[in-house]
Amino acid sequence: MKSSLAQNSLPAPVAQAITTLGADISTARRLRGISVQMMAERALVGRNTITRLERGDPGVSIGIYATVLFVLGMADRLAVLASQATDPVGLAQAEARAPKRPRRTSKKTGDGTRT
Repeated sequence: MKSSLAQNSLPAPVAQAITTLGADISTARRLRGISVQMMAERALVGRNTITRLERGDPGVSIGIYATVLFVLGMADRLAVLASQATDPVGLAQAEARAPKRPRRTSKKTGDGTRT
């Protein structure tokens, strides 16, 4: 397995989140009665990749996570991961940068002049 500086220096909360995601995927797979071999075949990857994913290996690509979630019928959840609607920090910063008072717009009169 290739290793990178980014993988070796993951912040603890990120590493824990990936481990939890892998465990949750493992549970979902087992609840559906899907074997590791069958999941690997459906996701077009090897059994070792599914095992690594379920253990929370950060070297498994997000594309493989997405495919596995699709196989489990859970792909719709990916769309909301970084949704603007659930980003209070981004929304607060955008609001702070917004103009404090609305700009006045000019209107054209019937003779083509602006008021």
